[in-house]
Amino acid sequence: MEIYTSLTAKPIQSYRPYWAKRFGTAPVLPMSRAEMDALGWDSCDIILVSGDAYIDHPSFGVALIGRLLEAQGFRVGIIAQPDWQSAEPFKVLGKPNLYFGVTAGNMDSMVNRYTADRKIRSDDAYTPHAEANKRPDRAVLVYSQRCKEAYADVPLVIGSIEASLRRIAHYDYWSDKVRRSILMDAKADLLVFGNAERAIVELSHRIARGESIHEIEDIRGTAFIRKQVPDEFVEVPSTRLDRPGVVDKHEDPYAMKMGKADASCATDDQAKDANAAAISLPLPLKAAKVPRERQVIRMPSYEEVVSDPVMYAHASRVLHLESNPGNARALVQKHGNREVWLNPPPIPLTTKEMDYVYDLPYARKPHPAYGDAKIPAWEMIRFSVNIMRGCFGGCTFCSITEHEGRIIQSRSEDSILREIEEIRDKVDGFTGVISDLGGPTANMYRLSCKSEEIEKNCRKLSCVYPGVCENLNTDHSALIQLYRKARNLRGVKKILIGSGLRYDLAVKSPEYVKELVQHHVGGYLKIAPEHSEENVLSKMMKPGMGAYDEFKRMFERFSAEAGKKQYLIPYFIASHPGTTDEDMLNLALWLKRNDFRLDQVQTFTPTPMAMATAMYHSGKNPLRKVTADSETVPVPKAGNIRKLHKAFIRYHDPQNWPMLREALKKMGRADLIGNGKKHLVPAYQPAVLPQIVQSDGSRFQAKPLAKGFNQTKSFASPKKHAPRSKKH
Repeated sequence: MEIYTSLTAKPIQSYRPYWAKRFGTAPVLPMSRAEMDALGWDSCDIILVSGDAYIDHPSFGVALIGRLLEAQGFRVGIIAQPDWQSAEPFKVLGKPNLYFGVTAGNMDSMVNRYTADRKIRSDDAYTPHAEANKRPDRAVLVYSQRCKEAYADVPLVIGSIEASLRRIAHYDYWSDKVRRSILMDAKADLLVFGNAERAIVELSHRIARGESIHEIEDIRGTAFIRKQVPDEFVEVPSTRLDRPGVVDKHEDPYAMKMGKADASCATDDQAKDANAAAISLPLPLKAAKVPRERQVIRMPSYEEVVSDPVMYAHASRVLHLESNPGNARALVQKHGNREVWLNPPPIPLTTKEMDYVYDLPYARKPHPAYGDAKIPAWEMIRFSVNIMRGCFGGCTFCSITEHEGRIIQSRSEDSILREIEEIRDKVDGFTGVISDLGGPTANMYRLSCKSEEIEKNCRKLSCVYPGVCENLNTDHSALIQLYRKARNLRGVKKILIGSGLRYDLAVKSPEYVKELVQHHVGGYLKIAPEHSEENVLSKMMKPGMGAYDEFKRMFERFSAEAGKKQYLIPYFIASHPGTTDEDMLNLALWLKRNDFRLDQVQTFTPTPMAMATAMYHSGKNPLRKVTADSETVPVPKAGNIRKLHKAFIRYHDPQNWPMLREALKKMGRADLIGNGKKHLVPAYQPAVLPQIVQSDGSRFQAKPLAKGFNQTKSFASPKKHAPRSKKH
């Protein structure tokens, strides 16, 4: 077995192409035998199955992986949103020569199909005409079963965010139980997690050379089932890795020391106390004598985490600690008499590799089979450009770090400018406005640790919580230069920034804020404080409101200098673990004090593998050592409480006033009920007005305003078709 020794890897563009490269580049990847015949193919080497419609654009995972494999010389077919009631639709392209690659699509199928209140959604942004019910629940499992029924002897590889976040035993919100690793239920041969380009290229070439997929066990970013731990690995029990150091109120819960290299990532005072604050117990003597590359962390078994929420929270904590590609070890978790093995995370792509992936010959439009059908997800991103991936924010409720990693992978300036020109020249309907230059966040482009050695040894999951790390390079000059060059391209009238802004980073560069505010905001800028109360923000690993206030002052000053009236649109999460009714009341008062009347509210959804989901399920705080007696986190689970918390954010909606009045009385805050400006809700209920029918046939209920309530900042943002924190 190959041993991982460094963060260097074979460039993905350096492989010798497979023999089928001679067939050339397809206009779009085929979805039918007729298209295969037109290309001169007798078969597909790899068939990708997706829960999304096929849009040949790098923002859609199946297109990106498909075009990447095509560039490697493989013949790739697409089966998009197949009818899963039988195996026949999975035979439409014939039997693949190498393997099936199964994905749920850009979104987790359960998040795609259900609201935060577990109600079925009426539309699907990734489907023509936004038609609902074109994918099954737990699509990876269903598609995998049908692929096996179609061709039982064909290797099965699963991926996408749905598989990635379910690679170990995980809490499933929709069934309210801990489920096995998806590998066990899908009966897949291999799972690729995270950004899978490097793994999937190596895997494809090795299978093409004749290696059995069952013998390929050394590719980073993959998981599989094995019978036992190989002899060359030494097991390290996870319970020997979790002893807390000195934890003060404002101490980073991930400030873990592994030795001198790690101490360099601490402040001077922390470095002096590195030995005293060391949080890892001594390793077993045998493990201490072998390199980390030969160690495997023994996680609590599936049976243990099912029966003990404390062990579930502990497992979540350890999993997140072993996420840095520079020092992460393999993980193993027993399921019955079998072992689910997770190799270390994938090595991030270099800038040259990112350019290679994004410069591939995408058609930049939906497959012709869809005709003129509108696909909302495509309409939303058709004029946007992804400039980077990854996020070092570490927000506990977000899946980006778990899926894409915390090391930022950026494209070159030239590659990004070329894509803008390609949009200008090729994409129908372009009017000169680029809707976004961004990614998971707007302003982490080319930001990284000042030292490769520190970055490699760091055990933190956030570079910006509780404050921006002193070792983080926060220079926004590369992004400022990119903005300026992009808006000066011929035919480009405006460059907007639609990705969420990390404002605690932005304030480190006033020049960036000025450039953004004066040239790249179309009247409104979305940012995400998420909450106003410190005890909730600490469970989210989000900065306090001081950073928001500082950014707001800069935003208003630079807007005024430019002679523009512009507004911030803040986003908040209701019912996050750690939130009490009093916290939501205080948030409502903050909103009223700042004249915000928000139409969009996001209620917390526990997604698999997120740290906040571990809090939701266990009632424990995995940001610190987890024991039966450790900190208990209040979790608003009941439907009426979640509804109340949402109502607090929409305190201005008359439909919420009866519930809020009742709650305020129970909380002893009846003083906030009345018709004056100092009150939160009025004492009276307005008459219900009839529904208004608009020209398009849609209806809405008119809602009169109460006396003393202004509407200076009432924002109704456009309907969103995908969670704002997930952009892939």
